[in-house]
Amino acid sequence: MLIINEKQIQETYQMADAIQDITAILKAKQQGKIDNPHRTVLDFPERQASSLYMPSADLAGDIAGVKIVTIFPENPAQGKPTTQGMILLTDATDGQHVALMTASYLTRLRTGALSAIATERLAREDSKILTVIGTGAMAFEQVLGVLEVRAIEHIILVNRTPEKAQAFGGKLEAFGVNIPFKVETDVQKAVKQADIICCATRSNDPVFDGRDLQPGTHINGVGSYLPSMREVDEVTVSRTDKIVADDLAGVREEAGELIHCAQNGNWSFDGIHGELGELIEGDKAGRESEQEITFFKSVGAAYFDLAVAKGVFAKAQAADSGIEVKM
Repeated sequence: MLIINEKQIQETYQMADAIQDITAILKAKQQGKIDNPHRTVLDFPERQASSLYMPSADLAGDIAGVKIVTIFPENPAQGKPTTQGMILLTDATDGQHVALMTASYLTRLRTGALSAIATERLAREDSKILTVIGTGAMAFEQVLGVLEVRAIEHIILVNRTPEKAQAFGGKLEAFGVNIPFKVETDVQKAVKQADIICCATRSNDPVFDGRDLQPGTHINGVGSYLPSMREVDEVTVSRTDKIVADDLAGVREEAGELIHCAQNGNWSFDGIHGELGELIEGDKAGRESEQEITFFKSVGAAYFDLAVAKGVFAKAQAADSGIEVKM
C-alpha cells in the first residue's frame, strides 16, 4: 500500500488534473458505471461533531474507495483542525488496499474542479469579473477552478471580516495569481458587478440579495451542504433560468436553499435543469443566451473523491512517490 501525504499530493496533482479526472467520472456516472451508496454519518452530540463514511466504486475501472471525514467544531480551541479526512483506495479485482491518502486538499480541489466544469458550460464566455463571497479554505480552489476556464480580469473578495479577505488576496498573489483584486464590504455592489459569483460559506442565511443579480450572471454555490444552510435566497432561485446539480440525489437531501424553497411551495426539484454530467454528455444544454442567470449547486459525492484519488495514485506510482507499506 502507498501512503501519500498532503505535501506529496500538492506537488504532483493540480487543478487541470482534477478537472480532467472529474470530467471522466461524471461521464462514467452517466453511463451507469459508478456505484455510489448512501454515506453513513455517525454523530457525537456531546461535541456537536460528526464522522462521515463515504464509499464509491468505479465498476469499469475496477477500483473502489471510501473517504472518511471527521468534523469537530470544538477543535480549533485546542489548536486542532475542524475537519480531517482520509481516502482509502481498494483494487476491485483482488481486494487489495492499494493507497491511503490525506483528503483535505483533494476535497477542496475536486470541488473547485466541479465549479470549473460548471463555469465552462454555464458562464458567459466573455465573463471578466469574479466575485467571491466567503474567503475561507474552500474558496481558494474555487478561484483557481474559475481561472482555468475563463479569462478573469478582476476579482472582488467579500468576507464578514475584511482582514481575512485581504489575507486571502495576498495568498492568491503568493500563489502566482497576477489578477487585480479588491476587498469589498458592500455585498450589493460586489454582486451587481459580477459576471461570476462563487459562494463558499457555511451560512445559515442567504449571503446576498437575488434582486442584485445582473442578467447573464453565473453562480457557483458550494458552501452550504446541510438542509439548515442557505447561501442563496428564494429570489435567486426564482430568477435563475438554469439550476444544475453536481449530484441530484445529494442536492435533494442536502442543498438547504433548494430544500427551503421546495418546503415553502415556491419551487420544486422538478425545476432543476439537470446534473452536470448531463451537460458534459450533451443530454442537457448549457448556457443558451447571454441573458440567462445560471446556478450550479454542489454538495459533493464520494465518486468525486474517488476520481481525484485515482488520479493521485496514478501520479504517485509514475513518480515513485509516497511511502510503500507492506500490509
